[in-house]
Amino acid sequence: MNTIKKIKLGNQGLIVPNVGLGCMGMSQIAGNDVYGKADEAESIRTIHRSLELGGNFLDSADLYGPLLNERLIAKAIKGNRDQYSIATKFGYEIDDNEQLTWNFNGKKDYVKKAVERSLKNLGTDYIDLYYLHRLDPNTPIEETVGAMADLVKEGKVGYIGLSEVSSETIRKAHNVHPLTAIQTEYSLFERSAEEDGIIKTLEELNIGFVAYSPLGRGFISGEIQHPDDFAENDFRRSIPRFQGEQFYKNIELLNEIKVIADERKITASQLALAWITSKGFLAIPGTKRVKYVEENIAAAQLVLTSEELNRLERIIPVGTITGNRYDESGMKAVNQ
Repeated sequence: MNTIKKIKLGNQGLIVPNVGLGCMGMSQIAGNDVYGKADEAESIRTIHRSLELGGNFLDSADLYGPLLNERLIAKAIKGNRDQYSIATKFGYEIDDNEQLTWNFNGKKDYVKKAVERSLKNLGTDYIDLYYLHRLDPNTPIEETVGAMADLVKEGKVGYIGLSEVSSETIRKAHNVHPLTAIQTEYSLFERSAEEDGIIKTLEELNIGFVAYSPLGRGFISGEIQHPDDFAENDFRRSIPRFQGEQFYKNIELLNEIKVIADERKITASQLALAWITSKGFLAIPGTKRVKYVEENIAAAQLVLTSEELNRLERIIPVGTITGNRYDESGMKAVNQ
């Protein structure tokens, strides 16, 4: 097993590699490919290769599929559960016919129902890190986190976290039960967690920060050069950041970032991951291919100079307009 830098998430004892594996793209969501077609066998090989390289942290959610992603992970980890740290999420309501209702549900009875379903689908009796995927505006966060705290007491969940929530929500939740991690979209092209003071709140409360879509939903790889390069049912087509004039402005910024990557003889993706890990955050780039998991984990070893970090800040400082990261309905689900 390769050595990969480990970091402490939060204050409760969870230790993870600084680059994890986001598994969302390995499954469709409600019949739609998220990032193009996935191949189950290759996805499982990717999970196994990640472990070989020390990347034993997997990020999933019951939403992905729905439920199919957790079942895929169960196949991949079978007989080897204790080697992995598994994070999954709940909160997008899934009915008894395994259909998404697209409502949010953070009620106490639903928390209990969701965790039992995830445990069954993952083929395990405990989840290392359990997140509320999105805030339920109709349920006090104290009720949801109180129910999650019960799961910790029962040994079904090791640690708890929230995704895409405001500083105010974080404080209320943390008062009920210590949070280990907050997951938010974060990359060179998405820095609202800094702008909104969320990272400052996490530092103050000693809560870990997990950056999802650290490669700007694949944009930083440079493989997408035109808005029409996305497949017909790729959900990125609906994102304002990847539309019209804004797309081409972002390409110009990416070209400047690539200059630094080329000088270091690394990819722009590796540079972007190293920028995140240099801040002490956990990055969870998603991939469903062995080739990219190897590239991403290699980035975990990179150390950027202060000059390189300063150059990146000059190219794309906090507050740079890069376009919204979700369409209008998606932005409404973000608790800003």
